[in-house]
Amino acid sequence: MVKASDIMTRDVVTIRSSATLAEAIALMQVRGWRSLIVERDNVDDAYGIITETDIACQMANGNCDPEHVRVHEVMTKPCIVVNPDLSVDNVLKLFARNRLLRAPVIRGELLGIISISDILVKSHLGEELCKALPNPDLQALAQQARTAYTEGLPQLPDQAATWDTLEEKLSELSQQQADQVLKTALEEYFKEFEALRTPAVLDNLCSG
Repeated sequence: MVKASDIMTRDVVTIRSSATLAEAIALMQVRGWRSLIVERDNVDDAYGIITETDIACQMANGNCDPEHVRVHEVMTKPCIVVNPDLSVDNVLKLFARNRLLRAPVIRGELLGIISISDILVKSHLGEELCKALPNPDLQALAQQARTAYTEGLPQLPDQAATWDTLEEKLSELSQQQADQVLKTALEEYFKEFEALRTPAVLDNLCSG
């Protein structure tokens, strides 16, 4: 069984909740990330998450000065987290149920982050997920990243760029498209569960 810990990204960027959106944007740009995990205030506190989309939506509302708006005003906290021992199949199910593209992997402390692109590229579910993507260009991009990973090729600059582009394109998926990708994956991989073959239950899973 492939677990979340087997395919998660361990290089995770964190930010303080008191940081400004300008600082969050700068950190995302420097590291090439589209989401940041928000640090806990103490060991009993919950982690949060702030995404590029969260910031874009806040900016689109107008009257938002990124130099003065704080991360804690925009972030999601507590965020949905993944246990490192959770199977990739169940991670995908969790993503579908909660309309997620990524989530932190936590057991007491932050261990990494797992995204739909990790599942696409690194897991046994990737082949069918690639086919479920909404356009041929995105399918080809995902397959290119899968090939580089499965062949164990060193990550060259152009391969790193491919990964970044894939993350960017997945982040740009409309909610309807993202739901359809996850719903298709559920239809393919959870057929053994009779209830999941009914449209009503699938719609419920993907509606949170």
